[in-house]
Amino acid sequence: MSQAVATQNSASSLTGLLLPLADRTLLLPNVAVAEMIAYRAPQATPGMPAWFLGQIAWRDLNLPLLSFEAASDGQPQIRSGVRVAVLNALGGRPQVKFIALLVQGIPRSLKLDEHLPRADVPLAPLELEAVSFGDGVAKIPDLVALEQKLADAGLI
Repeated sequence: MSQAVATQNSASSLTGLLLPLADRTLLLPNVAVAEMIAYRAPQATPGMPAWFLGQIAWRDLNLPLLSFEAASDGQPQIRSGVRVAVLNALGGRPQVKFIALLVQGIPRSLKLDEHLPRADVPLAPLELEAVSFGDGVAKIPDLVALEQKLADAGLI
């Protein structure tokens, strides 16, 4: 019985991270983000899609750095104060453990529960859902599809 209560409590409250982008805010579970790191210019390769910003070094790995905005029909923007979110890869590819996402500022944590209200706003490509929180709207990204976009482009 106590295990059922513990499972119910952990399922009913989760910590999320609000990641500010240039044109929207993403909401991810805290466990999806391996680390936040300072932005450093990636090693760019000519002829790549606009959403692929290049490769960055992290812990002896080279990670693909992506602009979610550009991958989701927006424009890549690199402003002052940008950071990089190193995300745990979810696509099940043994050679791909992490991907990097450009973030426009400092993420905030948010306690989530099953009553987080859905937001009735249009969704862009790579967005699964929109939710309302406090004074804003956050989009839930499709990280598996984002990783698949990398694979389809031959970048992983």
